[in-house]
Amino acid sequence: MEGASFGAGRAGGAIDPVDFLKQPQTILRVTAWIFSIVVFGSIVNECYVNKDSQGPELLCIFNENESACSYGIAIGVIAFFGCIFFFVVDLYFQQISSVKDRKRAVLLDLGFSGFLSFLWFVAFCFLANQWQQTTMSKGVSQGADAARAAITFSFFSIIVWVALAVKALQRYRLGTDMSLFATDQFATDPNAAYPGYPTGSGIESTETYQSPPFTETLDANPKGYQVPAY
Repeated sequence: MEGASFGAGRAGGAIDPVDFLKQPQTILRVTAWIFSIVVFGSIVNECYVNKDSQGPELLCIFNENESACSYGIAIGVIAFFGCIFFFVVDLYFQQISSVKDRKRAVLLDLGFSGFLSFLWFVAFCFLANQWQQTTMSKGVSQGADAARAAITFSFFSIIVWVALAVKALQRYRLGTDMSLFATDQFATDPNAAYPGYPTGSGIESTETYQSPPFTETLDANPKGYQVPAY
């Protein structure tokens, strides 16, 4: 069962880099990767500020809630490495000859994308809520743009990961339709004849058998042989 399945061609086929990069799934994967960098990069670099100019301690800009910054960084890092992993899986997906292994890869992509969509939704709500409760100060105002960027791209990440989950679901449904039997081997009509078996005209011949397998007739009294009298 090495035919085309789960949205990819036959195993071992050549990969066109240009076509691969133009695929919607690849574009979404790269976009999600960039958004993850923006989120955790903004929080790490500019979302830890001094409460005042005299205090040396750095506090999370989101209402001084360390959990908010830690959660945003964690989700960004998970999404960052997840995008890299599934980008490599997509790149070598066509080289997977087993339909079962392809199915596992697609299901893993579907589950991970759906889970990340939920985590980004939580991150957006958490960061937005904590930002609304933040008291503006001189230190907070310096990192305000980075905080808004983290919230904004958390929201965009929800959309991108939902789109990735939908693409994975489409691949899974396509695979279940193609993986059992190749469409060019069996007819779609269940009443159709088997394609490899030759069929006749469909009219039964009424002619009787004309001659026996051996056409030579046997003489009842061969020459030179006499029936003895009793």
